[in-house]
Amino acid sequence: MGYDEQEYTKSFEWSSWKKLFPFLKPYRKLILAVLALNLVCACIDIALPLFQRYAIDEFIETGDAAGLPWFAAAYAGVIVLQTLAVILFTRRSMRIEMSLGRDMKRACFVHLQTLSLSYYNVTPVGYLLSRIMSDTNRIAGMIAWNMVDILWAIFYVLGVFIAMFFLNPGLAATVILIVPVISLLTGWFQERILRWNRRVRKMNSRITSAYNEGIMGARTSKTLVIEEQNCREFESVTQDMRVSSVKAARLSAVYIPLVMFFSSLTTAIVLARGGSLVLSDLLLIGTLSAFTSYAVGIFEPIQQIARNIADILSLQANIERVMGLLDEKPLITDTPEVIERYGTAFEARRENWEPIRGEIEFRDVSFRYPDGNEDVLSHFNLKIPAGSTIAIVGETGAGKSTLVNLACRFFEPTAGQVLIDGKDYRERSQLWLHSSIGYVLQSPHLFSGTVMENIRYGRLDATDEEVIAAAKAVSADQVAAKLENGYESNVGEGGDRLSTGEKQLISFARAVLANPRIFVLDEATSSIDTQTEQLIQKATELLLRGRTSFLIAHRLSTIRRADLILVVRDGTIVESGTHEELLRKKGYYRDLYLQQFTHDACESGA
Repeated sequence: MGYDEQEYTKSFEWSSWKKLFPFLKPYRKLILAVLALNLVCACIDIALPLFQRYAIDEFIETGDAAGLPWFAAAYAGVIVLQTLAVILFTRRSMRIEMSLGRDMKRACFVHLQTLSLSYYNVTPVGYLLSRIMSDTNRIAGMIAWNMVDILWAIFYVLGVFIAMFFLNPGLAATVILIVPVISLLTGWFQERILRWNRRVRKMNSRITSAYNEGIMGARTSKTLVIEEQNCREFESVTQDMRVSSVKAARLSAVYIPLVMFFSSLTTAIVLARGGSLVLSDLLLIGTLSAFTSYAVGIFEPIQQIARNIADILSLQANIERVMGLLDEKPLITDTPEVIERYGTAFEARRENWEPIRGEIEFRDVSFRYPDGNEDVLSHFNLKIPAGSTIAIVGETGAGKSTLVNLACRFFEPTAGQVLIDGKDYRERSQLWLHSSIGYVLQSPHLFSGTVMENIRYGRLDATDEEVIAAAKAVSADQVAAKLENGYESNVGEGGDRLSTGEKQLISFARAVLANPRIFVLDEATSSIDTQTEQLIQKATELLLRGRTSFLIAHRLSTIRRADLILVVRDGTIVESGTHEELLRKKGYYRDLYLQQFTHDACESGA
């Protein structure tokens, strides 16, 4: 089951919430300040009906206005204090929300940098975006506002109960009966609200994924004329979202009114009994007025507690999703001993890095993909001298990239060893190896930014002159020359302002600037026109000299000069040798070569 299909079915679980503590720890002083300010607000809200009681009993009932100015001044002072507390609380809650959301997004982004390539092969972009953006925003907002609101409401309700018992224990006992009723309602609705909100979050991820695919694949959709099919699939996903949302809303729509009903019923009973006591001269009118204010005023906080409990219960689904991402373990990790010596991807100890010559050896290597059932390689042995050029050929889907992925440590052998310069590469850091690899992909990816910035990703400390020299080496300077601002021209999102061939040239220049000891050209000229391919081949011959290189290509004409050609078929290496040796064997390679030669001849004749 892929990561996107993972279901979260737990009821409220404290262990999930505990995982938030490291994110909350830097803001504990802010959180304590917010709680203190809310306690001040709650105390003032509790005190206001007592002011009302005093005014009625001391001024209205007696008709004596003596002391009224002092009373008014005290009342105004309390209101000013409450206003200041609300302002300070709001500012701090906003700071908590923004900071907490930022920290979680940053943690998710940093963690994604550490995950292995296999994780991205099975996880849609839309699901990751939903976790990083939507879920983290909701968690931060709920912690900063809803959690604080519910604590204010609890402070207020407890304070009101204490005040009511002080005023009249009998009436207070009547009001407090609502508490077990609400507790029972909450317990019954808890699991159902949480379950449907989890489904809503899952549907939201699917919608985000559908948006991402629809936008990224817009050109393909239009050329295939599948807009109607896309709309039907999107409508199906949104319909599931609507059904789940409606069911969750129905539960809340029943839950909240039930709380309101019992609260209102309790208020009515208080008014009836309290009025009877006043008529019997057993209760002062001011006390009844204060008690009624409490009974009416407690109505909203109890609703708020119920509403926030429902929201907080549903928040566990968001926490589980974000923490599930952060708990995801990379398939390839460095040992503690390696990290101690060589550092990590974020804190490299480059002073301990040995220089790489580029000798690579596969020693009795067996390998199967994490989701596979059969070995792709079995007891494979190959020694590649430093500076050699190894070509890997085969039909599409034959498994040409497997050896390269193993050599680059994007995957690790299931059994056996891969040695770099005579030493198992697991005894050195991933970054040590990856920093010495130049990889030119078949489908190049450019980052949003300028041509200059994209080439400089090959070596971030490179000067402008070095960037331009690398571009000229592979004729990427011709790409910059066509743009309005030259090297300072923006390439657009994903390089969408450039053709595939132009992106390929910039990607090649980026690899050249890195000056690695190992080059990988993954069908690097398959999307480039013939004229551009000739330019890049001339640069390739010069730049690969003295470096260990892997060439993965459909066009067999590009690999004739390779020191060794590996022929891959159905995930296994069926032939190996030089171009001339393989032709003399009259095997699978010769069939591929003749087939492509005939195809190219037909195209030339056309």
